[in-house]
Amino acid sequence: MKLWGGRFREPIAPEFERLSASFAFDRRLAWAEAVGTRAHVQGLARAGVLSAEEAAALASACEQLAAEFAGAPPACQDDIEDVHTYIAQRLAAVAPEAAAKLQTGRSRNEQVALDLRLWLRSQRAPLVHALASLLAALAGFAGEHADIVIPGYTHLQRAQPVSLGHHTLAYAEMLLRDHGRLADAFTRLDAACPLGSGALAGTPYACEREAQARELGFAGVSQNSLDAVADRDFAVEIVFALALLGVHLSRWAEDWILYSSAEFGWLRLGDAYSTGSSLMPQKKNPDALELIRGKSARSLAHLQQLLVLLKSLPLAYNRDLQEDKEPVFDAVETSLAVLTMAAGVVKTTTVNPIAAKSAVQDPALLATDLADVLVAAGTPFHRAHQAVGRIIAAAQEQERDFRDFSEAELAAIAPGIRFDVAAIHALTPQASVARRSFTGGTAPAQVRHQAARVAQKIFGDTGE
Repeated sequence: MKLWGGRFREPIAPEFERLSASFAFDRRLAWAEAVGTRAHVQGLARAGVLSAEEAAALASACEQLAAEFAGAPPACQDDIEDVHTYIAQRLAAVAPEAAAKLQTGRSRNEQVALDLRLWLRSQRAPLVHALASLLAALAGFAGEHADIVIPGYTHLQRAQPVSLGHHTLAYAEMLLRDHGRLADAFTRLDAACPLGSGALAGTPYACEREAQARELGFAGVSQNSLDAVADRDFAVEIVFALALLGVHLSRWAEDWILYSSAEFGWLRLGDAYSTGSSLMPQKKNPDALELIRGKSARSLAHLQQLLVLLKSLPLAYNRDLQEDKEPVFDAVETSLAVLTMAAGVVKTTTVNPIAAKSAVQDPALLATDLADVLVAAGTPFHRAHQAVGRIIAAAQEQERDFRDFSEAELAAIAPGIRFDVAAIHALTPQASVARRSFTGGTAPAQVRHQAARVAQKIFGDTGE
């Protein structure tokens, strides 16, 4: 059975048919196709195309198909062209005469635009839940380790002491923005139901598009039929949000890969998310984190694929758009898998406080705090900056801690500067971190406050 073909005298070429068939992947839309078809049935009934009995039979069959495919798609069949043909055949088996009227005023162009929106919407709750679970894990980890001090880096050079919890919350902030982007994208997806757009010119049947949109849970209807059947902005936006989410997760994974290495040793990854070597018995490899880092390439590639697919595509629908589904499916499913695994990594990772404490013993980490001491004693910051640079250089040349310099030694290195030796001797990584207690700072109390804010925000947004 094909939904087209009356004007053709010759059969389709086998190699074209093989390339043209999409049921192997678009069968995932079977649930959405059944749901969308039910709304179309109700519209045809309102338009007088279907009798009440015909509409009831088809609507009931659609509901049964939607229930059948809510959990898993139908099995792949080589003789089925696409998901639209499959659902049409299933309905024809139940009510053949009524099913013969189903394509009245309807095109696969609008069907697939609707199906993809419905399928993506069905993935919103799993995505939000997985993201919320990871955010909760990060917030919990940050609050628990607010008092652990590690070196903060710029240019991969040690810069200033920071709380490990503060470092963790930096990634939570990125993920909160990802959450907001996804929410915005789904809001736009829901704004315009394409059902009733036909192939490109709209429908001449009084199906009451607004009623159909309400039945399907959309906020409104599309305002231009040409745009409605050709629009894939909603898919691009969601895949973009997932691609950027993947980039953020790859950055976090890279940091934790480094921090769990022997050279750092601040983190200990759980066995459940590590692997060994087939040759080297001692190895404990951070494969889960490496996969999180590597999987980000998939969504980035899928975003590029969608953008190139749409570039220079004329209105309205073109068969090129058959290629939009696989990147969308994989971007969503890969993101779900990665988010779930990332939460598991966070929950099973422990901290080595001894290694962290050892890492912040480098006095140079307190150079900015030393400059602040000089500023407090009346030295303008630029002069203080210059003086501290000379002091740190001298300490490193002599392999000494600058805090051990006497006032006379400091005055010889940086003449004309007033030194509060007691304040200099009191400088510690813990004190440095504690001083930065304003909003957004790395002080432990501020970190615990921000961790609670993240948890409250994400659970408030998801209703959990």
